[in-house]
Amino acid sequence: MNFNPMDMLNMLKNPAALQDKMQELEAQLKAITVSGESGGGLVKVTLNGRFECLAIELDPVAVDNRDVPMLQTLIKSAHHAAFIKISEELKSKAGAMGLQRLLGGLQS
Repeated sequence: MNFNPMDMLNMLKNPAALQDKMQELEAQLKAITVSGESGGGLVKVTLNGRFECLAIELDPVAVDNRDVPMLQTLIKSAHHAAFIKISEELKSKAGAMGLQRLLGGLQS
């Protein structure tokens, strides 16, 4: 899909159409899901396109009450991996829609 600046101007002139487009985009963002892993799959974090955490999966091997700091680091690392994946996917989709500049702040 190519970006046409006139399309954007026409949408700005029609607030109802712009609102419909934003609701459509919001639904698409909720539908996108990615997972990030760390510790060789010991920890897995799943995010949606709105960067909401949908799930955290822990391999029982990772749950050692003697090493909670390691588990915390693995969770943080898996979340970061998922964040990077969703950022890249959103940038890709935004580029196709001509919105890449709006999402340019999504960097690791």
